[in-house]
Amino acid sequence: MSRVGNKPIPVGKAKVEISGKCVKVSGSRGTMEHNIPEVIDASLDGDVLVVARTSESRQARSLHGMTRSLLSNMVEGVETGFKKDLEIRGVGYRAATKGKTMTLNVGFSHPVEYPIPENIEITVNENTKITVQGMNKQQVGQVAADIRAYHPPEPYKGKGIRYIGEFVLQKVGKSI
Repeated sequence: MSRVGNKPIPVGKAKVEISGKCVKVSGSRGTMEHNIPEVIDASLDGDVLVVARTSESRQARSLHGMTRSLLSNMVEGVETGFKKDLEIRGVGYRAATKGKTMTLNVGFSHPVEYPIPENIEITVNENTKITVQGMNKQQVGQVAADIRAYHPPEPYKGKGIRYIGEFVLQKVGKSI
Protein backbone atom coordinates (compact mmCIF):
# COMPACT_ATOMS: atom_id res chain seq x y z
CA MET A 1 0.00 0.00 0.00
CA SER A 2 1.48 3.33 -1.06
CA ARG A 3 1.14 5.96 1.62
CA VAL A 4 2.59 8.69 -0.57
CA GLY A 5 0.53 7.81 -3.64
CA ASN A 6 -2.77 7.92 -1.74
CA LYS A 7 -2.33 11.53 -0.59
CA PRO A 8 -4.35 13.99 -2.69
CA ILE A 9 -2.50 16.94 -4.26
CA PRO A 10 -4.01 20.37 -3.53
CA VAL A 11 -3.93 22.31 -6.79
CA GLY A 12 -4.29 25.85 -5.38
CA LYS A 13 -3.89 28.54 -8.04
CA ALA A 14 -2.43 26.22 -10.68
CA LYS A 15 -4.49 25.09 -13.66
CA VAL A 16 -4.43 21.33 -14.32
CA GLU A 17 -5.53 19.72 -17.60
CA ILE A 18 -5.71 15.94 -18.01
CA SER A 19 -6.00 14.52 -21.52
CA GLY A 20 -5.56 10.77 -21.63
CA LYS A 21 -2.22 9.95 -19.99
CA CYS A 22 -0.83 13.49 -20.33
CA VAL A 23 -1.09 15.87 -17.37
CA LYS A 24 -0.45 19.54 -18.10
CA VAL A 25 0.01 22.00 -15.22
CA SER A 26 0.06 25.77 -15.77
CA GLY A 27 0.81 28.49 -13.27
CA SER A 28 2.37 31.89 -12.80
CA ARG A 29 5.93 30.62 -13.50
CA GLY A 30 5.12 28.60 -16.63
CA THR A 31 3.75 25.31 -17.93
CA MET A 32 4.92 21.73 -17.38
CA GLU A 33 3.77 18.42 -18.88
CA HIS A 34 4.18 14.83 -17.75
CA ASN A 35 3.06 11.57 -19.39
CA ILE A 36 1.93 9.21 -16.66
CA PRO A 37 2.46 5.44 -17.01
CA GLU A 38 -0.31 3.20 -18.35
CA VAL A 39 -0.88 1.52 -14.95
CA ILE A 40 -1.58 4.87 -13.22
CA ASP A 41 -4.65 7.11 -13.50
CA ALA A 42 -4.94 10.78 -12.56
CA SER A 43 -8.21 12.61 -12.01
CA LEU A 44 -9.19 16.08 -10.93
CA ASP A 45 -11.80 16.31 -8.16
CA GLY A 46 -12.58 20.02 -7.75
CA ASP A 47 -9.34 21.65 -6.64
CA VAL A 48 -7.62 18.36 -5.71
CA LEU A 49 -5.60 16.09 -8.02
CA VAL A 50 -5.89 12.38 -7.18
CA VAL A 51 -3.49 9.69 -8.40
CA ALA A 52 -4.64 6.04 -8.40
CA ARG A 53 -3.31 2.79 -9.79
CA THR A 54 -5.35 0.62 -12.13
CA SER A 55 -3.96 -2.71 -10.93
CA GLU A 56 -2.10 -4.17 -7.97
CA SER A 57 0.89 -5.33 -10.00
CA ARG A 58 4.42 -4.81 -8.72
CA GLN A 59 5.07 -2.18 -11.40
CA ALA A 60 1.88 -0.25 -10.58
CA ARG A 61 2.68 -0.21 -6.88
CA SER A 62 6.22 1.03 -7.50
CA LEU A 63 5.11 3.80 -9.89
CA HIS A 64 2.16 5.01 -7.80
CA GLY A 65 4.04 7.08 -5.22
CA MET A 66 6.64 8.30 -7.69
CA THR A 67 4.01 9.60 -10.11
CA ARG A 68 2.19 11.37 -7.29
CA SER A 69 5.46 13.02 -6.17
CA LEU A 70 6.29 14.14 -9.70
CA LEU A 71 2.84 15.69 -10.18
CA SER A 72 3.02 17.36 -6.76
CA ASN A 73 6.42 18.84 -7.64
CA MET A 74 4.99 20.12 -10.93
CA VAL A 75 2.15 21.90 -9.11
CA GLU A 76 4.55 23.41 -6.57
CA GLY A 77 7.04 24.35 -9.29
CA VAL A 78 4.61 26.34 -11.47
CA GLU A 79 3.20 28.15 -8.42
CA THR A 80 6.27 29.00 -6.29
CA GLY A 81 9.29 27.33 -7.91
CA PHE A 82 12.33 25.71 -6.33
CA LYS A 83 15.58 27.20 -5.10
CA LYS A 84 19.06 25.96 -4.14
CA ASP A 85 21.67 28.17 -2.48
CA LEU A 86 25.41 27.63 -2.83
CA GLU A 87 28.37 29.45 -1.34
CA ILE A 88 31.97 29.71 -2.45
CA ARG A 89 34.76 29.60 0.14
CA GLY A 90 38.39 30.32 -0.59
CA VAL A 91 40.71 33.26 -1.06
CA GLY A 92 40.14 34.77 -4.50
CA TYR A 93 37.27 32.39 -5.31
CA ARG A 94 34.32 34.18 -6.88
CA ALA A 95 31.49 33.92 -9.39
CA ALA A 96 29.78 36.30 -11.80
CA THR A 97 26.95 36.05 -14.31
CA LYS A 98 26.81 37.77 -17.67
CA GLY A 99 23.92 37.04 -20.00
CA LYS A 100 23.36 33.29 -20.20
CA THR A 101 26.83 32.39 -18.85
CA MET A 102 28.20 32.11 -15.34
CA THR A 103 31.94 32.53 -14.78
CA LEU A 104 33.57 30.75 -11.84
CA ASN A 105 37.07 31.55 -10.56
CA VAL A 106 37.73 28.65 -8.20
CA GLY A 107 41.47 28.10 -8.10
CA PHE A 108 42.12 26.91 -11.65
CA SER A 109 44.55 28.66 -13.99
CA HIS A 110 41.56 29.72 -16.09
CA PRO A 111 38.00 30.85 -15.31
CA VAL A 112 35.31 28.20 -15.73
CA GLU A 113 32.43 29.18 -18.05
CA TYR A 114 29.09 27.52 -17.20
CA PRO A 115 26.24 28.00 -19.71
CA ILE A 116 22.96 28.64 -17.88
CA PRO A 117 20.23 26.23 -19.12
CA GLU A 118 16.78 27.33 -20.27
CA ASN A 119 14.13 27.79 -17.53
CA ILE A 120 16.87 28.25 -14.90
CA GLU A 121 17.71 31.55 -13.25
CA ILE A 122 21.09 31.98 -11.54
CA THR A 123 21.89 35.02 -9.43
CA VAL A 124 25.19 35.84 -7.72
CA ASN A 125 25.30 38.00 -4.57
CA GLU A 126 28.49 39.31 -2.93
CA ASN A 127 30.55 37.36 -5.52
CA THR A 128 30.35 34.24 -3.31
CA LYS A 129 26.63 33.45 -2.91
CA ILE A 130 24.96 31.62 -5.81
CA THR A 131 21.20 31.10 -6.03
CA VAL A 132 19.76 28.62 -8.55
CA GLN A 133 15.99 28.98 -9.19
CA GLY A 134 13.52 27.30 -11.51
CA MET A 135 10.21 25.48 -11.73
CA ASN A 136 11.60 21.97 -12.37
CA LYS A 137 12.88 20.47 -9.10
CA GLN A 138 15.09 17.90 -10.81
CA GLN A 139 16.68 20.45 -13.12
CA VAL A 140 17.37 22.93 -10.28
CA GLY A 141 19.06 20.20 -8.24
CA GLN A 142 21.09 18.99 -11.22
CA VAL A 143 22.34 22.49 -12.10
CA ALA A 144 23.33 23.09 -8.45
CA ALA A 145 25.15 19.73 -8.38
CA ASP A 146 26.94 20.53 -11.66
CA ILE A 147 28.15 23.88 -10.30
CA ARG A 148 29.28 22.26 -7.03
CA ALA A 149 31.15 19.56 -8.98
CA TYR A 150 33.59 22.10 -10.43
CA HIS A 151 35.29 22.42 -7.03
CA PRO A 152 33.63 20.44 -4.19
CA PRO A 153 34.67 21.44 -0.66
CA GLU A 154 37.94 19.87 0.34
CA PRO A 155 38.33 18.46 3.87
CA TYR A 156 41.55 20.20 4.98
CA LYS A 157 40.93 23.91 4.50
CA GLY A 158 37.24 23.78 3.47
CA LYS A 159 37.84 25.63 0.20
CA GLY A 160 35.39 25.04 -2.62
CA ILE A 161 31.72 25.31 -3.56
CA ARG A 162 29.19 23.98 -1.04
CA TYR A 163 25.46 24.12 -0.39
CA ILE A 164 24.48 26.65 2.25
CA GLY A 165 24.10 24.75 5.50
CA GLU A 166 26.20 21.79 4.30
CA PHE A 167 28.54 20.43 6.96
CA VAL A 168 32.04 19.52 5.79
CA LEU A 169 34.14 17.60 8.30
CA GLN A 170 37.52 19.30 8.73
CA LYS A 171 40.45 16.87 8.91
CA VAL A 172 43.62 17.50 10.85
CA GLY A 173 46.64 18.17 8.65
CA LYS A 174 50.04 16.49 8.84
CA SER A 175 51.77 16.52 12.20
CA ILE A 176 55.49 17.03 12.35
